[in-house]
Amino acid sequence: MNFLDAIVLGLVQGLTEFLPISSSAHLLILGHFLPFASDPGAAFTAITQIGTEAAVLIYFWKDIVRIVGHFFRALFGRLTWKDPDARMGWLIIVGSIPIVVLGLIFKHQIETVARNLWLVAITLIVFGVILGIADIYGRKQRDLNDLTAGRGIIFGLAQALALIPGVSRSGGTITAGLFMGFTRASAARYSFLLALPAVFGSGFFELYSSVKDGSLTSTVGLGQTLVATVVAFVVGFGVIAFLMRWLSTRSFLPFVIYRILLGLVLIILLGFGLVQA
Repeated sequence: MNFLDAIVLGLVQGLTEFLPISSSAHLLILGHFLPFASDPGAAFTAITQIGTEAAVLIYFWKDIVRIVGHFFRALFGRLTWKDPDARMGWLIIVGSIPIVVLGLIFKHQIETVARNLWLVAITLIVFGVILGIADIYGRKQRDLNDLTAGRGIIFGLAQALALIPGVSRSGGTITAGLFMGFTRASAARYSFLLALPAVFGSGFFELYSSVKDGSLTSTVGLGQTLVATVVAFVVGFGVIAFLMRWLSTRSFLPFVIYRILLGLVLIILLGFGLVQA
């Protein structure tokens, strides 16, 4: 991979991470059309997501500092767990459990079988349709004050589905939130906050593992991965701001249509042998 490829992949990562269209699917598909013509790999995807989650960290910095502070004050008895920010800190931990457990159990399958493009095409279409149904029929009455441990686990299970490229981390969690009656903005906000522990954890773990065994250096390149991560951060910050404004007045229909069309195009390309699964 050269640095131009890395910039393109970082741009795509930043554009697609927070939109409900699956960044991992886009990186996987795009990798087959760039000059190096291969899957950039699960490690590259996980590491570049550090950039986009850094954008979340900065965009929601005041909220995150307040949540962390109130969580530890409640932990040491200086606040009650009825405090909304202390509860949110606890609920982010609870909601992160499914993806950690399932990610460790199915690590090998996630890095191999789950990256088959036939599966990616199917998940793009199926979960796009499910998002559309949730967006139409969800009551959109609840906000984050209505979040409970049980609902946090459901959000977490939906986030864990994004271990399969094509599902979408934000798409899965937002879909679950809409089915549970949360507003679009509330579901998206919790989705972004919920992703922080999982993405930073997996990203830094993959970075350490890849540098230690030399796999990243020998395939993609450490410098190229760093460039892609920085680009993803810059672009991702702008996308967060865009999406939060969008959700205040508009629906997810354009993203649903896009997912279905992309899935169908991918099926056609695979069917004619223009792309290898």
